[in-house]
Amino acid sequence: MEVLQFGFKYWKRNLPGAIIIQLVSYTAIIADLMIPIFSEMFIDYVICDNKPANNGIFSFVLSGKYGEVHSVKLFLSLAVMFITFLIARIILIYIKNTTNQRLGLNLERDLRVITFRKLMELDSEAISQYNTGELLTTMNFDTIMYKELFCRMIPNILDSIFVLITCTFLLSSINISLIAIPLVMMPIFIIALQNFKKAAKANYSNIRKSNSEMSLNVQENIEAVRLVRSFTNEELEKRKFDKSNEKMKNSYISQINLSAKFEVIFSSIKQISYIGTITISTILVIKGYMMVGYLVACSNYVLKIMDHISQINNTLFQMQQQFVSGQKMMNFINCESKITDGKANLKISGVPNIRVKNAYLTMEENDVLKGVSLDIPYGKKVGIVGGTGSGKSVLLESLVRIHDLTSGSIEINGNDIRDYSLKAIRSNFSYVFQEVFLFSNTIDSNIAYAEPEIEKEQVIKAAKHAQAHSFVKKLPVGYETIVGEKGMGISGGQKQRVSIARALLKDSPVLILDDSTSALDVDTEKRLLADIKKHYPNKTILISAHRMSSVIDCDEIIYMQDGMISERGTFDELMKLGGHFAKVYKIQEAQRKSVIDFDALATGEVGR
Repeated sequence: MEVLQFGFKYWKRNLPGAIIIQLVSYTAIIADLMIPIFSEMFIDYVICDNKPANNGIFSFVLSGKYGEVHSVKLFLSLAVMFITFLIARIILIYIKNTTNQRLGLNLERDLRVITFRKLMELDSEAISQYNTGELLTTMNFDTIMYKELFCRMIPNILDSIFVLITCTFLLSSINISLIAIPLVMMPIFIIALQNFKKAAKANYSNIRKSNSEMSLNVQENIEAVRLVRSFTNEELEKRKFDKSNEKMKNSYISQINLSAKFEVIFSSIKQISYIGTITISTILVIKGYMMVGYLVACSNYVLKIMDHISQINNTLFQMQQQFVSGQKMMNFINCESKITDGKANLKISGVPNIRVKNAYLTMEENDVLKGVSLDIPYGKKVGIVGGTGSGKSVLLESLVRIHDLTSGSIEINGNDIRDYSLKAIRSNFSYVFQEVFLFSNTIDSNIAYAEPEIEKEQVIKAAKHAQAHSFVKKLPVGYETIVGEKGMGISGGQKQRVSIARALLKDSPVLILDDSTSALDVDTEKRLLADIKKHYPNKTILISAHRMSSVIDCDEIIYMQDGMISERGTFDELMKLGGHFAKVYKIQEAQRKSVIDFDALATGEVGR
């Protein structure tokens, strides 16, 4: 019931149209249920020469005005009415089906919009609860399946209930004993359905899970195609795919087997009911309680009753799939971000001055930040170095509330960042992440991501400062080059430069480079950092790096170990200290010089 209430929130705007179409459907059903009466009149009053009855719905046709009993004129009159009702039924059903699908597509669009918006709202920690295959299944497969519940399944049940009520009324008006068989068989239908519903729900859950796993498998292989090739592990990936494929096939086979059993049992019950009703009708005709034509009409109505009882059961059986999809969507929509938004009306006035006070952060029971304190007045250039897992990236990500501190605080202009809206905070930062992501679009659109309508000259300017212009202009179509999904098609260093140009174009007061020059050679990195410092002198710049040479020119350098600041100062101060920073810097410089000497030896330039 909860799943239905969840969906109704988004379906209710389509409700007026759905009610009108349901009334159209009922009209089509009435037209359809009148057709057996015409069949009865053909047999009793055109083929046979029976005395006209005066108690039928269409008894006025037998008044003589439309032809005498057992005459061609009466046949033609009944034929015209038969065809009129038949055509009306066809037209009304066409209107019903097409309109219902349009309403369903409206709902599908709305569901896709809300799931995508939820995806945009959730923080990375909340999203990490789902794998990519699960998210794709929720946004595509589940939205399609769930809308079927409202535009097809529920209307079908309402139609069937209306048919059952109307047919029962028509049968009882002919002879009350004719409804005995359907009433007896109905409890058997219900008991059988309950047993099948549980198995169906389990099967549909397995189908959905296998679809998600298959999507994840394919998506990972698309992304990791170069890795797979480099390890020559195609056969391993084929076996993994075959396993997922086989699992998905088996989940569908289980459902097919269950559906087949369902169909056999319910078809048998339906046929027994039909034969039983024919038997009762035949006895009533023989005994003279009704005419032969009513046998045909009654058998039609009983068949319709059994068909629609079957349809209700089939629909309830199939609805288990929609309920599974609806439950998954509801769980996703109700998922809460770990990072809650702050006060939307509190804005950062003036330039941002940042202060980190005794910051602690625990993630998955591991202390990743331990008592970090740092003052970053606007315009300061800070370098953050340390080994892998030292807490550099986590500290920077905490500034834009990708993570929230366990204790301590981060302040901007004296206010805790948790008091600001996420939009207010993040609009003040241009962040270049370690893992570069480029959209499958042109280089121009990737750089202009923050301001899609900006002038091309500004895009080129940012690219020049990021040292990207030189390689972009050499591409066949320059800035209009499609970089491919996730930036495939250009090198790692080129992707990093495009992502830095994107951040520069955003032109926020604070620029964060989170190990975002690791794929660049030392000379290109120096030119890039010098260009940024020259053309953006007033910005606060925070540089996280493994390479110590990246932070030489910073106003302050902090060296982090195990989530703590173990050393801090200017480059000269840290070198005089002779601690970890100085040791690592000397080792890296020695390695760099040995590479340079080796290159010189290889090119024959030694001693010149």
